[in-house]
Amino acid sequence: MKSAFVALAIAALSATVPALAPAPAVAQAAQQNPASTALAALFKKSDEDNLRRNPVNALSRGDLRYAGELGDYPSDAYYEAERQAARQELAALARIDRKALTPDEQIAYDVFKWQRSLDLEGLQGAIFEATVVRPVDHFNGFHTFFAELSSGESYAPYKTLADYESGLKRFDGYVRVSDGNVERMEQGLKAGIVQPKIVMINVVEQLNAMLADSVEASAFYRPVTKFPDGISAADQARLKAAYAQAISSKVRPALTRMRDFIRDRYLPAARDSVGLQDMKGGPALYRYLVRSNTTTDLTPEAIHQIGLDEVRRLHREMETVKEQVGYKGTLQQFFEHIRTHPKFKPASREALQQGYVAIGKRLDATLPKLFSTLPKAPLEIRPVPALTEKGAARGSYQQGTPDGSRPGVFFFNAYDLPSRTTPGMETLYLHEGAPGHHFQISLAQENERLPDFMRFGGNTAYVEGWGLYAETLGRELGVYTDPYQYFGYLDSQLFRAIRLVVDTGIHSKGWTRDQTIQYILDNSSRGRSNATAETERFIAIPGQALAYKIGRASCRERV
Repeated sequence: MKSAFVALAIAALSATVPALAPAPAVAQAAQQNPASTALAALFKKSDEDNLRRNPVNALSRGDLRYAGELGDYPSDAYYEAERQAARQELAALARIDRKALTPDEQIAYDVFKWQRSLDLEGLQGAIFEATVVRPVDHFNGFHTFFAELSSGESYAPYKTLADYESGLKRFDGYVRVSDGNVERMEQGLKAGIVQPKIVMINVVEQLNAMLADSVEASAFYRPVTKFPDGISAADQARLKAAYAQAISSKVRPALTRMRDFIRDRYLPAARDSVGLQDMKGGPALYRYLVRSNTTTDLTPEAIHQIGLDEVRRLHREMETVKEQVGYKGTLQQFFEHIRTHPKFKPASREALQQGYVAIGKRLDATLPKLFSTLPKAPLEIRPVPALTEKGAARGSYQQGTPDGSRPGVFFFNAYDLPSRTTPGMETLYLHEGAPGHHFQISLAQENERLPDFMRFGGNTAYVEGWGLYAETLGRELGVYTDPYQYFGYLDSQLFRAIRLVVDTGIHSKGWTRDQTIQYILDNSSRGRSNATAETERFIAIPGQALAYKIGRASCRERV
C-alpha cells in the first residue's frame, strides 16, 4: 500500500490521469483561451492554498517553505478553512466554461470537481461528525507518524542548520495536535461515537513503547545523534540540549497525556464491536468511504459478492499450481504447507531484505523492456520501523521527491519473522516498488505538464489499482519463473479479493475480528500474524482495502 503521510488531514487530492499536452502547447492555448487560463489559475491557487493549510503536504514534496509548521489541525478553524476552500474552489470552477476547454483540460476539470465535491461532503454533516471525533488509530495515528517524521529517516530533511531549527519548531506543533486529538476524542465520548476497543488497545501499546524509550533513545532525538558536515560544534551542542529539553518537557508529557486519557477514560467506553455498522452514524459513513475509496457507486453487498466470486475463481487457478508442484493434499492443506514448511521461511531479517534487493536487481535489467520512461528518484528497501511493524501491512511505499534528491522507499515487514513466508516476495516488490507505486507516483510527480493536484494527488482506487496491475506484469518482466513465486502472485491477487469479502463483512454484515481472521486463514496461505494485522487494519481504516480489486478493474487484464 502507499504509505499514508497525511493521516492527520483530509485525503489527498485526486487521481493522476493521462498526460496533458506538452507544456508549450498548454501555454499557447492558455494565451488564446480565457477558460484555459482561468482553469490553470484555479488549479495553481488551490494547490498553493492547500500547502499553506497543510504544510506537511509541502514537506513531503521537498518544499521547505513551511517546514517548521504542522498546520492548524485538528481545530475547528482548520476544518472551517477546509470547507470554505472547497466551496470557493467549486464555485470558481463552475464559472469556467467547460465546453471551451481542450479534451485533456475537461478531464482535469471533471476530476477536480469530483474530488472537491467529495471532500466537501466529508467535511460536513453526519459524515464529518462520525469522523472528526475519531482522530487516532494504530494504523494512521499522528503519534507514530510524527515519530517517523522526526526520526531523520523519513521525508523531513536534517541536512542544514535550518532543517534542525525547523525540526525543533515542529515539537511545539506536535503538542498542540496531540492535545487537540485528545479533545476530539473527549467530544466523541460525549457524543457516543468511539473507536473499537481493539484499535485503542493497539494505540496504548504504541504509546507505551514510545514512552519506554529514554529521551536519547527516542526517534525524536535521533537526528542530533549524527550531524552532517557544516554544522559547528557549538550549534551541535546547542541543538542536542534543545532537542533533549523539548522531548522531555513537551513531547513526552503530550504522549503521556494521550496514553493516560485513552487507557483510563477512553478504553472503558470504547466499542466491543469492530464494524462501522454498529457505530452511531457508521452505516452512512461506510457508504461514503466505499464510494470515495472505489470511485464507484457499488454497494457493500455488491462488492461482497464480487469478492466471493473472485475468491472462488482464484482458488481454481491455485489448484493448477498445486498440481504442478506435485502436492497431493487439498488446497487448504497446501496453504498450511506454505505457512509452515521451513523452506518457505526467511532465515533472518537481513536475508529477507537481501532477497528483496536481489529481486530489485533482476527487475532493473528487464523493466526497460516494457517502460521507456523510468523515475529519476532511486528506490530504497528498508524494514518497517519497529514502532509500527506489529500492525503494519506486509509492505508499503513512501514517495520520493520530483527531482530525485530523496529516494522512494519500499518498506517490508519483518515482524514475527517465523510467521513470514517467501512466496509472494516478487509480487510484493512489483506492487510496492517497481513498476508499482514507485513508478506511478514518481512519474506523476516528475510530469510538470500535469496540474499539481494531479502530480501529487491520487485517489486510492487509482494508486492501488495500478499497484495490483503491476503485479500482473511479472512473467513479462522475467519473474514468477518459480511456481511457488507464481503461487505467491495468485495468493496476492486472492488476498485482495478476500479484502472485498472481509471489509464489507466487518462493516456492513457484523463480522467479528476472530471470524475475519479465520476466513483469511481458511482461504489463503497468509500466516496468523499477517491475518491478524490485516484484520485490525480493516477495522481501523474501513473501506481502504476495497480500492485494490475495484481499482484494478480499470486496468487491462494481464497474465
